[in-house]
Amino acid sequence: MAARGKYTFRLSTEIAARLADYAARTRVPQAQVVEAALASHLSPDAADRLEAALARRLDRMTRAIERLERHETIGNEALALFVRFWLTSVPPLPDSAQAAAQAKGRERYEGFVEALGRRLAKGRSLAEEVSREVTPESSAADG
Repeated sequence: MAARGKYTFRLSTEIAARLADYAARTRVPQAQVVEAALASHLSPDAADRLEAALARRLDRMTRAIERLERHETIGNEALALFVRFWLTSVPPLPDSAQAAAQAKGRERYEGFVEALGRRLAKGRSLAEEVSREVTPESSAADG
């Protein structure tokens, strides 16, 4: 067994309370907790472990951002295709119907914004709803 020395340290009351609480919860002497913490902090691979953990977290965040970018691109493309299709397939209105069409358009837009606000408040997306509606049918057709 390695020789042990006696050391005296002053800890802040907050750290001392946390140390006592942790030692009591894990049923490990406070000296053993401090020794393990110091050994971990002073080990040459502590920095490498920290760097590896940070790299893993950054990789996960990068993949999540890439997925978000992909979903945004798909959503933008879908909207652009819809608008192009709509613009090419809807005939222009005669001049006499322009005012009524603009009034109806404003009314519909206000309804759209209200519906969008309600949907966002619920926290569900249309993609999730469609996914839920499509999944049971496809799994029933497969089985």
